[in-house]
Amino acid sequence: MIVDVTDNDERGQVGIGTLIIFIAMVLVAAVAAGVLINTAGLLESTASDTGADSQAQVSNQIDVVTAVGENTDGDSSVEILTFTVKKSAGSDNIDLADATIEYQSDSASQTLTQGAVANATHFNQSSLKGDGDLVLTNTSERMSIELDVTAVDGALNEGEEATVRFVDQSGATTIYGVNVPDSIAGETFVEV
Repeated sequence: MIVDVTDNDERGQVGIGTLIIFIAMVLVAAVAAGVLINTAGLLESTASDTGADSQAQVSNQIDVVTAVGENTDGDSSVEILTFTVKKSAGSDNIDLADATIEYQSDSASQTLTQGAVANATHFNQSSLKGDGDLVLTNTSERMSIELDVTAVDGALNEGEEATVRFVDQSGATTIYGVNVPDSIAGETFVEV
């Protein structure tokens, strides 16, 4: 006996197959949507962190108010560099205990960290105006930072130059160029 297949039977089978494919597509779309939402959340979090770090690096600045070179032995070279610094307007608190100073001249390159005594690997600081701790919390506070050039570089002679980079805890960098005057004989302190 031969069974005659009608159009209605064929349509029912096609409808069930289409329904199965449709359900599978919905499940795949749901999984893809979950992955996209998860990835978007992760990217948003990463972007927010990167934005905050970038903002800190741009806005956190150490302002150099004055820079003085000291000729301690009366010759024609600077042995001690003293910087009076403050935090710039709009900066977060700047912790000098976590700051570094990168000193570079024609004959030396050294990274210095905060220490009790200025030497070949440390800079020294003292409070000039403020509460006396190592954190600059407002723009009216002043801190004195001292570098012993003789321990790092030997000395800076007349007419020589050096670059000093102040890097705070957020990674923000302030660059200051030191220029020793062409004639300092007989002077104890010179502006650099």
